[in-house]
Amino acid sequence: MRAGNCSNKQQDDRQRNADAIHRLLAIMQKLRDPVGGCPWDVQQDFASIAPYTIEEAYEVADVIQRKAWQELPGELGDLLLQVIFHTRMAEERGWFDFADVANAISDKMEQRHPHVFAGVSVQNAEQQTAVWEAQKQLERQAKGLHSVLDDVPVGLAELMRGLKLQKRAATVGFDWPDASAVDAKLCEELDELEAARETGDRDKIQDELGDVFFVLTNLSRKLGIDPAAAMRHANAKFERRFKAMEQMAGEQDSPLNTLNLEQQELLWQMVKRTEND
Repeated sequence: MRAGNCSNKQQDDRQRNADAIHRLLAIMQKLRDPVGGCPWDVQQDFASIAPYTIEEAYEVADVIQRKAWQELPGELGDLLLQVIFHTRMAEERGWFDFADVANAISDKMEQRHPHVFAGVSVQNAEQQTAVWEAQKQLERQAKGLHSVLDDVPVGLAELMRGLKLQKRAATVGFDWPDASAVDAKLCEELDELEAARETGDRDKIQDELGDVFFVLTNLSRKLGIDPAAAMRHANAKFERRFKAMEQMAGEQDSPLNTLNLEQQELLWQMVKRTEND
């Protein structure tokens, strides 16, 4: 392709993207119109929309997990709509608009990637991560925050928040040296959980069980595995196997709820063997 054609295509792509964004902004403005808009959209506020924002992010993750790439544009669109919705509500209050949102993230990306945009030399991904964290620390200090944990969002899913807390602590050296060290800590926490169970004290049991989850999250981090992704995989596997059990039971004219636990376990093992064959 000739240089002139490349330039024309890039210009066309930019215009197409701009038109698409403008169209979506106009749609949301119309939906929020108190006179001719949608009653449901008009009555929403930041708090009522926030759960949908989280839900849409999980649906994007689900599509990626299932490798259903044909569904990804639609799900990303649903997530983008959440950004547009929040932005429109802010614009109505005179706080900021979509350009402010886009420029804010653009400024942040340029500041956190000086090796790309400011000529700073970075040798590898590890060094780049150090530069990234140093820049984030400067941003925290500019906001009057001093702890590396200060801006870890409270609203994150707890498993994700635990992982983020651990990663932040690791940036100042508070970290296990390797997965083997975490193994020993996990054994210790399991012993403490067992001791708590013997007391029958529900608060102590909850406290120790939480420690077990926290250490498991640390272990997954040391193994280079996203704990949320591992849990999604486990959930999907359980769901797949349980549905197969239900199907087997139905084929034998013995609904699952009519079987005792031993019979159900037999079906479970049959499903596992079928998957491994």
